Amino acid sequence: HVQLVESGGGSVQAGGSLRLSCTASGFTFRDSDMGWYRQAPGNECELVATLNVDGKTHYADSVKGRFTFTQDNAKNVAYLQMNSLKTEDTAMYYCAAGRRGYRNSGYCILLAQWFDSWGQGTQVTVS
Repeated sequence: HVQLVESGGGSVQAGGSLRLSCTASGFTFRDSDMGWYRQAPGNECELVATLNVDGKTHYADSVKGRFTFTQDNAKNVAYLQMNSLKTEDTAMYYCAAGRRGYRNSGYCILLAQWFDSWGQGTQVTVS
């Protein structure tokens, strides 16, 4: 059974840090491109960061320099380290894995059908 489970969300003050985790089961990270998406109420779904099978990362301009995407292949866990958090980072964060590239959508939940695996999301609130 292919599954992704996010954790690590919570409430933090502006300027603080959080580390999100995405734990995979049923498949191997090294065979998939990975992505973190987020969606805040009233906002469109945003692709925040990607980590491809070739090891290259890409970040949205809104988080560049503050967020870092890494993965531990031995543990099959991906991490999104978020520093210098801002109130505008408040959103539900989703982890995705697949081999067909990335897509955008107004609603993150609609992307679940595109990817091989999609997590249930973890809430991040910055005040």
